[in-house]
Parts: sequence; C-alpha cells; structure tokens
Amino acid sequence: MESYDYKKGKERIEDILDNELKVIEQNEVPTDSAFTFSNGYYSWVSAIFIDVRDSSTLFADEDKEKVSKVIRSFTSEIIEILRNDDNIREIGIRGDCVYGIYTTPQIGDIFELADKTFYINTYMKMLNKLLYERSLPEIKVGIGMSTAQELVIKAGRKDVGINSKVWIGKAVTRASNFASLGNKKGNLALVYSSCSYSNFIDKLQERNPNEDVKSWFTYHSDEGDGPYYTASVVEKDFDDWISNGMNDV
Repeated sequence: MESYDYKKGKERIEDILDNELKVIEQNEVPTDSAFTFSNGYYSWVSAIFIDVRDSSTLFADEDKEKVSKVIRSFTSEIIEILRNDDNIREIGIRGDCVYGIYTTPQIGDIFELADKTFYINTYMKMLNKLLYERSLPEIKVGIGMSTAQELVIKAGRKDVGINSKVWIGKAVTRASNFASLGNKKGNLALVYSSCSYSNFIDKLQERNPNEDVKSWFTYHSDEGDGPYYTASVVEKDFDDWISNGMNDV
C-alpha cells in the first residue's frame, strides 16, 4: 500500500482554504455540469426521504431471499416515483432509506413533490397487499419532506473523479429526520416541514374544492427540527384501484 503523502495533503488543504469560493444565489439549483470546486449555489431545495421502520428486524431474518425480495420491491417503485421529474438533482439509497433531492424554484414545484409523497404513501398500501398475498413480511415507512434555501457545493477529491454534491442547510437534513418520525410514536406516515406545507396546502385545496383539506393534517410543535405536519393522504384513483382488487392491468 502506498503511504499517504501528508506534505502534498497540506498543500491541497491550503489551496482549498486560501482560494475564494464564489457563492451564486439563485432560485434554481443548476445541473452537475455547472458545479466546480470553486463555486457553490444557494437555492431553493426540497427533499423527500422514505425510511423503513424497524428495518433491523427485517434484515436479521435468516431467509435472505425473502428479505431481498421485500427490499427490492420497495426500492424499485419508490425510485420510479421519485425519478420522474426534470427538477431532480440527486436520487439514491442509504441503507434502508430511499431519497430524492430537487430544485424547487416555484411553488408549483413543491406541490408536485407533495404529490409524489401521496403516491408513495398509496404505493405502500399496494406493496403490503402484494407482500401479504405471498406470505412475505409487510413493512411500514416514514415519508419526510422538507423545503428550504440550501447551499450546494461540489466536494470530494479534485482531479481523481471522486466527488459529489453536498447539501448544506435544512431541507435535506430535516427531510431525513422527519422521515424517521413517520409511522412512529403514533404519527401518521407523511411528515412535512412547515415550509413545505405552507407552499403546497393552497394548491391541494384548489384541487379538492369540496374538501376541508387542512383537516387532513395535524400540526406538531418544534421538537428540534422546526414545527411539522403529519398526514396520511392518498391518491384516490390509485387507492380505489387497490381496494377493488388491482385486477385490471
């Protein structure tokens, strides 16, 4: 193994610390090609995290084929729902959690992401029904969404091709933390930051003019990540199809 050259390491660190970083403030996070190691963007970002409850028990099951089928079926369609958006800037899997991070310069963009969370919540009903029919373990998830202005930088090791965007702010960390609250301690599955909620609730009411939409959500005071709202909203046509047997393809 080649030893770490700490003298050259010192030079690289000094180069990073002493060079100016240009922070560009704009509503939209650009695509990857716009990022360099000398710039960053401060933009409106929304993130969605979907976290499996009690995954340690599932992963400890000795029937590895069964566990693999459950996790693959979970991640496959969650990714399909998350990825279908021109505003997506990062998508991935972290252990038992699937996530998507988006640029959301307009209120309508935030509403579209809320709609994704409704689809994911409904999809979990379909998945669990299919798992039950095959005597496979059903799973619960927490679905967290948060919106905030975020500093986004390119980080990693310059010139060796190992780099990634780093999201510095409240959108990504809070979405992850809120996902850990869903379907736990009496909470419903969907958990939204107050900023996300305030930006999509009026449009959701417009889409459901005969419903008291705000009554679908429960307000929770700040527990460390700001106030949040919980709900269990589903996509009606999708939900009705599940309830009617899912027979027509």
